[in-house]
Amino acid sequence: MTTTRPPDVTALLRAWSQGDRSALDRLTPLIYDELRYLAHRYMRRERGGHTLQTTGLVSEAFMRLVDVKGIDWQDRAHFLAVSARIMRRILVEAARARASAKRGGGMARVEHSTAVDFDAMPATPRDRATELCALDDALDALARMDARRAQVIELRFFGGLTVEETADVLKVSRQTVLRDWQLARAWLARELRRRSTM
Repeated sequence: MTTTRPPDVTALLRAWSQGDRSALDRLTPLIYDELRYLAHRYMRRERGGHTLQTTGLVSEAFMRLVDVKGIDWQDRAHFLAVSARIMRRILVEAARARASAKRGGGMARVEHSTAVDFDAMPATPRDRATELCALDDALDALARMDARRAQVIELRFFGGLTVEETADVLKVSRQTVLRDWQLARAWLARELRRRSTM
């Protein structure tokens, strides 16, 4: 009995980045499954009745990925990191639109606790949208200081990846991910607290 070896996602990504349209055709079902996995993890954290569902998030992310030019895809991990960032952007854009519409265009100040509890974001949709926007702004500030720690938060919180999956994507040890996760959460808590008093 012969088994068919699964297509090499990294080779297809590289061929696609070099302009091979047939590579994209072969890659599409593979990356769609990856995107669906990430989207499902993202949407688990969203409020019920969200206007954007998993399939919609996958479709929007896929369209943005296909439209992006000039990415020199390194490997599957690079693809997952870029995809997680794109999905984060989509969800934050939707949250900013909701927050703006509910406040007549202005963002209200939200008091933040001293610890960022990534498992207990605010229950109401309005607070959730505002909190997500504040977290996004703080995460952008963290990325300017320490890109890897920001990626750890992005992949674990927004992408829902496990410690092991995050370590694989970032090509670091499990211990490094755990340390970065702890330090980044502490920094974000301080930053959100500082911004809430401004």
